[in-house]
Amino acid sequence: MDCNGCEFHPELYYDDEYQIWVRREDDGNLTVGMTDLSQTIAGKILHVRVRRPGTRRPPGKPVATIESGKWAGPIPNFMDCTIIEGNAEVMENPSLLNADPYNAWVARVEPVDGADKALEGFHTGDDARKGYCARVKKDDIHCDKN
Repeated sequence: MDCNGCEFHPELYYDDEYQIWVRREDDGNLTVGMTDLSQTIAGKILHVRVRRPGTRRPPGKPVATIESGKWAGPIPNFMDCTIIEGNAEVMENPSLLNADPYNAWVARVEPVDGADKALEGFHTGDDARKGYCARVKKDDIHCDKN
């Protein structure tokens, strides 16, 4: 499923700006990644740095930072969590985020107050698809991974 060529996965959870996606894992932890929209805006990603495992990150404090040809800054964080691990493959080869943003996750985190509480402010399903497509169209973003 896509919008202007930007890939979208309705089973994931998305922030209000559709910059990050979050997946609930069977063990109650969460996996965090960049959306296709976000990687397109960033351009070619050159460097990814994830906070050390065991580091607690309150809302507003990023779990990771990225550097691209156009931009350097945080991967936004909207939940109280502790870093479990960063994706070693992505840290070694950051362009994986450009090539396959939904499989090339950035970090796994343990939500301090549980997954249900952590995901309260996120969008999923058809609601998320509508918001994602509206953002893509409003900003006239066209994703192309070729």
